[in-house]
Amino acid sequence: MSRELVFFSTFSSILVLFLVIPLVICLVVGGPHIVEIASDLEALDAMRLSFYAGVTSSLLITSFGTPLAYLLSRKKGMLANIVESFLEIPLALPHSVAGIMVLLAYNSRAPLGLLLSNLGIIIEDSYWGIVFAMAFVSSPIFITAMRAGFDSVDIELENVARSLGASEIETFFKISLPLAFRHLVAGFILSLARAISEVGAVMIVAYYPKVVATLIIERFLGYGLRAVLALSTVLALVSLTVFAILRFLLKGGE
Repeated sequence: MSRELVFFSTFSSILVLFLVIPLVICLVVGGPHIVEIASDLEALDAMRLSFYAGVTSSLLITSFGTPLAYLLSRKKGMLANIVESFLEIPLALPHSVAGIMVLLAYNSRAPLGLLLSNLGIIIEDSYWGIVFAMAFVSSPIFITAMRAGFDSVDIELENVARSLGASEIETFFKISLPLAFRHLVAGFILSLARAISEVGAVMIVAYYPKVVATLIIERFLGYGLRAVLALSTVLALVSLTVFAILRFLLKGGE
Protein backbone atom coordinates (compact mmCIF):
# COMPACT_ATOMS: atom_id res chain seq x y z
CA MET A 1 0.00 0.00 0.00
CA SER A 2 1.10 3.57 -0.63
CA ARG A 3 2.11 5.83 2.23
CA GLU A 4 -0.93 8.02 1.63
CA LEU A 5 -3.31 5.08 1.92
CA VAL A 6 -1.66 3.88 5.13
CA PHE A 7 -1.78 7.39 6.58
CA PHE A 8 -5.46 7.98 5.84
CA SER A 9 -6.47 4.45 6.83
CA THR A 10 -4.71 4.73 10.19
CA PHE A 11 -6.36 7.98 11.17
CA SER A 12 -9.73 6.88 9.81
CA SER A 13 -9.55 3.62 11.76
CA ILE A 14 -8.93 5.49 15.01
CA LEU A 15 -12.17 7.43 14.65
CA VAL A 16 -14.13 4.37 13.49
CA LEU A 17 -12.94 2.37 16.48
CA PHE A 18 -13.67 5.26 18.83
CA LEU A 19 -17.30 5.23 17.65
CA VAL A 20 -17.79 1.48 17.27
CA ILE A 21 -16.18 0.20 20.48
CA PRO A 22 -18.75 1.75 22.89
CA LEU A 23 -21.60 0.38 20.77
CA VAL A 24 -20.14 -3.12 20.66
CA ILE A 25 -19.42 -3.13 24.40
CA CYS A 26 -22.97 -1.93 25.14
CA LEU A 27 -24.44 -4.73 23.03
CA VAL A 28 -22.16 -7.39 24.51
CA VAL A 29 -22.56 -6.35 28.14
CA GLY A 30 -26.21 -5.37 27.94
CA GLY A 31 -27.39 -8.12 25.61
CA PRO A 32 -27.96 -10.73 28.34
CA HIS A 33 -30.12 -8.22 30.25
CA ILE A 34 -32.56 -7.48 27.41
CA VAL A 35 -34.96 -10.17 28.65
CA GLU A 36 -35.49 -8.05 31.77
CA ILE A 37 -37.46 -5.56 29.68
CA ALA A 38 -40.29 -8.05 29.20
CA SER A 39 -41.22 -7.86 32.90
CA ASP A 40 -40.46 -4.15 33.35
CA LEU A 41 -43.86 -2.51 32.92
CA GLU A 42 -42.56 1.00 33.55
CA ALA A 43 -39.93 0.59 30.85
CA LEU A 44 -42.45 -0.85 28.38
CA ASP A 45 -44.84 2.05 29.01
CA ALA A 46 -42.00 4.55 28.56
CA MET A 47 -40.90 2.92 25.29
CA ARG A 48 -44.48 2.88 24.02
CA LEU A 49 -44.95 6.54 24.91
CA SER A 50 -41.65 7.49 23.23
CA PHE A 51 -42.68 5.73 20.04
CA TYR A 52 -46.20 7.17 19.92
CA ALA A 53 -45.03 10.71 20.66
CA GLY A 54 -42.15 10.37 18.18
CA VAL A 55 -44.47 9.19 15.41
CA THR A 56 -46.92 12.00 16.17
CA SER A 57 -44.19 14.65 16.07
CA SER A 58 -42.73 13.22 12.86
CA LEU A 59 -46.15 13.16 11.19
CA LEU A 60 -46.70 16.80 12.14
CA ILE A 61 -43.25 17.74 10.86
CA THR A 62 -43.87 15.85 7.61
CA SER A 63 -47.23 17.55 7.06
CA PHE A 64 -45.99 21.09 7.62
CA GLY A 65 -42.33 20.65 6.71
CA THR A 66 -42.79 19.16 3.24
CA PRO A 67 -44.35 22.31 1.71
CA LEU A 68 -41.73 24.42 3.50
CA ALA A 69 -38.89 22.28 2.14
CA TYR A 70 -40.35 22.66 -1.36
CA LEU A 71 -40.48 26.44 -1.04
CA LEU A 72 -36.90 26.57 0.24
CA SER A 73 -35.80 24.44 -2.69
CA ARG A 74 -37.59 26.42 -5.38
CA LYS A 75 -37.66 29.99 -4.06
CA LYS A 76 -34.18 31.44 -3.67
CA GLY A 77 -33.41 34.77 -2.07
CA MET A 78 -32.72 36.62 1.16
CA LEU A 79 -36.02 35.63 2.79
CA ALA A 80 -35.38 31.94 2.12
CA ASN A 81 -31.89 32.26 3.58
CA ILE A 82 -33.24 33.94 6.71
CA VAL A 83 -35.92 31.29 7.19
CA GLU A 84 -33.38 28.51 6.68
CA SER A 85 -31.05 30.09 9.24
CA PHE A 86 -33.83 30.13 11.85
CA LEU A 87 -34.69 26.53 11.06
CA GLU A 88 -31.13 25.44 11.81
CA ILE A 89 -31.04 27.08 15.26
CA PRO A 90 -32.45 24.04 17.15
CA LEU A 91 -29.47 21.99 15.93
CA ALA A 92 -27.03 24.31 17.69
CA LEU A 93 -28.94 24.80 20.94
CA PRO A 94 -28.23 22.88 24.14
CA HIS A 95 -31.16 20.52 24.58
CA SER A 96 -32.20 22.07 27.88
CA VAL A 97 -32.31 25.52 26.26
CA ALA A 98 -34.50 24.15 23.48
CA GLY A 99 -36.90 22.86 26.13
CA ILE A 100 -36.93 26.21 27.92
CA MET A 101 -37.76 27.97 24.65
CA VAL A 102 -40.67 25.63 23.97
CA LEU A 103 -41.94 26.02 27.52
CA LEU A 104 -41.71 29.82 27.41
CA ALA A 105 -43.56 30.03 24.12
CA TYR A 106 -46.31 27.45 24.63
CA ASN A 107 -46.96 27.14 28.38
CA SER A 108 -50.62 27.54 29.30
CA ARG A 109 -50.08 31.08 30.67
CA ALA A 110 -48.38 32.41 27.54
CA PRO A 111 -50.54 33.97 24.79
CA LEU A 112 -49.99 31.12 22.34
CA GLY A 113 -50.22 28.52 25.08
CA LEU A 114 -53.51 30.00 26.28
CA LEU A 115 -54.91 29.66 22.79
CA LEU A 116 -53.72 26.05 22.63
CA SER A 117 -55.13 25.26 26.07
CA ASN A 118 -58.53 26.47 24.90
CA LEU A 119 -58.24 23.80 22.21
CA GLY A 120 -57.39 21.20 24.84
CA ILE A 121 -53.64 21.17 24.16
CA ILE A 122 -51.63 21.79 27.34
CA ILE A 123 -47.91 21.11 27.12
CA GLU A 124 -46.77 21.15 30.75
CA ASP A 125 -46.23 17.55 31.87
CA SER A 126 -48.40 16.15 29.12
CA TYR A 127 -48.27 14.04 25.99
CA TRP A 128 -48.48 17.15 23.81
CA GLY A 129 -45.58 18.71 25.68
CA ILE A 130 -43.46 15.71 24.72
CA VAL A 131 -44.59 15.99 21.10
CA PHE A 132 -43.82 19.72 20.96
CA ALA A 133 -40.33 19.26 22.43
CA MET A 134 -39.58 16.38 20.04
CA ALA A 135 -40.86 18.32 17.02
CA PHE A 136 -38.81 21.40 17.91
CA VAL A 137 -35.49 19.54 17.96
CA SER A 138 -36.12 17.12 15.08
CA SER A 139 -37.82 19.31 12.46
CA PRO A 140 -34.54 20.69 10.99
CA ILE A 141 -33.44 17.14 10.19
CA PHE A 142 -36.58 16.38 8.20
CA ILE A 143 -36.58 19.70 6.36
CA THR A 144 -32.92 19.31 5.37
CA ALA A 145 -33.53 15.80 4.02
CA MET A 146 -36.72 16.83 2.22
CA ARG A 147 -35.15 19.89 0.66
CA ALA A 148 -32.31 17.73 -0.68
CA GLY A 149 -34.97 15.52 -2.23
CA PHE A 150 -36.67 18.41 -4.00
CA ASP A 151 -33.27 19.77 -5.11
CA SER A 152 -32.64 16.42 -6.83
CA VAL A 153 -35.83 16.72 -8.90
CA ASP A 154 -35.17 18.14 -12.35
CA ILE A 155 -37.13 21.39 -12.48
CA GLU A 156 -37.59 20.92 -16.23
CA LEU A 157 -39.98 18.06 -15.47
CA GLU A 158 -42.11 20.48 -13.48
CA ASN A 159 -41.96 23.03 -16.30
CA VAL A 160 -43.14 20.41 -18.80
CA ALA A 161 -46.06 19.50 -16.55
CA ARG A 162 -46.99 23.18 -16.17
CA SER A 163 -46.78 23.70 -19.94
CA LEU A 164 -49.23 20.81 -20.42
CA GLY A 165 -51.79 22.58 -18.25
CA ALA A 166 -51.11 21.19 -14.77
CA SER A 167 -51.43 23.64 -11.91
CA GLU A 168 -48.56 24.21 -9.49
CA ILE A 169 -50.36 22.14 -6.84
CA GLU A 170 -50.99 19.30 -9.31
CA THR A 171 -47.36 19.41 -10.41
CA PHE A 172 -46.24 19.22 -6.79
CA PHE A 173 -48.36 16.17 -5.96
CA LYS A 174 -47.97 14.31 -9.26
CA ILE A 175 -44.36 15.10 -10.19
CA SER A 176 -42.21 16.66 -7.45
CA LEU A 177 -43.42 14.77 -4.39
CA PRO A 178 -43.39 11.28 -5.95
CA LEU A 179 -39.85 11.82 -7.26
CA ALA A 180 -38.70 13.05 -3.82
CA PHE A 181 -40.70 10.48 -1.87
CA ARG A 182 -37.63 8.42 -0.97
CA HIS A 183 -36.20 11.48 0.78
CA LEU A 184 -39.50 12.01 2.58
CA VAL A 185 -39.32 8.50 4.01
CA ALA A 186 -35.66 8.98 4.94
CA GLY A 187 -36.42 12.32 6.59
CA PHE A 188 -39.34 10.82 8.50
CA ILE A 189 -37.18 7.97 9.82
CA LEU A 190 -34.35 10.32 10.81
CA SER A 191 -36.68 12.76 12.56
CA LEU A 192 -38.38 9.86 14.35
CA ALA A 193 -35.04 8.52 15.57
CA ARG A 194 -34.01 11.99 16.71
CA ALA A 195 -37.34 12.55 18.47
CA ILE A 196 -37.24 9.26 20.38
CA SER A 197 -33.67 9.94 21.53
CA GLU A 198 -34.43 13.45 22.83
CA VAL A 199 -34.13 13.87 26.60
CA GLY A 200 -33.08 17.41 27.64
CA ALA A 201 -35.91 19.34 26.01
CA VAL A 202 -38.49 16.74 27.00
CA MET A 203 -37.41 16.76 30.64
CA ILE A 204 -37.81 20.56 30.78
CA VAL A 205 -41.23 20.64 29.14
CA ALA A 206 -42.78 17.38 30.32
CA TYR A 207 -40.91 15.29 32.87
CA TYR A 208 -44.13 13.33 33.30
CA PRO A 209 -45.31 11.12 31.74
CA LYS A 210 -41.85 9.60 31.35
CA VAL A 211 -40.41 8.77 27.97
CA VAL A 212 -37.72 6.11 27.79
CA ALA A 213 -34.83 8.61 27.60
CA THR A 214 -36.03 10.32 30.78
CA LEU A 215 -36.43 6.97 32.51
CA ILE A 216 -32.84 6.04 31.63
CA ILE A 217 -31.49 9.26 33.14
CA GLU A 218 -33.60 8.81 36.28
CA ARG A 219 -32.55 5.21 36.83
CA PHE A 220 -28.90 5.92 36.13
CA LEU A 221 -28.81 8.75 38.68
CA GLY A 222 -30.75 6.73 41.24
CA TYR A 223 -29.41 3.20 40.83
CA GLY A 224 -26.28 3.32 38.69
CA LEU A 225 -25.09 1.81 35.42
CA ARG A 226 -26.42 -1.71 36.01
CA ALA A 227 -30.00 -0.42 36.18
CA VAL A 228 -29.94 1.00 32.65
CA LEU A 229 -28.10 -1.73 30.74
CA ALA A 230 -31.23 -3.37 29.35
CA LEU A 231 -32.91 -0.15 28.22
CA SER A 232 -29.70 1.25 26.74
CA THR A 233 -29.08 -1.93 24.77
CA VAL A 234 -32.63 -1.98 23.41
CA LEU A 235 -32.35 1.64 22.25
CA ALA A 236 -28.97 0.89 20.65
CA LEU A 237 -30.52 -2.01 18.74
CA VAL A 238 -33.44 0.19 17.68
CA SER A 239 -31.00 2.81 16.39
CA LEU A 240 -29.05 0.21 14.43
CA THR A 241 -32.27 -1.08 12.90
CA VAL A 242 -33.42 2.41 11.96
CA PHE A 243 -30.20 3.26 10.18
CA ALA A 244 -30.07 -0.14 8.48
CA ILE A 245 -33.55 0.54 7.07
CA LEU A 246 -32.47 4.04 6.06
CA ARG A 247 -29.41 2.81 4.21
CA PHE A 248 -31.52 0.18 2.46
CA LEU A 249 -34.00 2.83 1.30
CA LEU A 250 -31.31 5.19 0.10
CA LYS A 251 -29.39 2.45 -1.68
CA GLY A 252 -32.57 1.17 -3.28
CA GLY A 253 -33.12 4.51 -4.95
CA GLU A 254 -29.71 4.68 -6.58
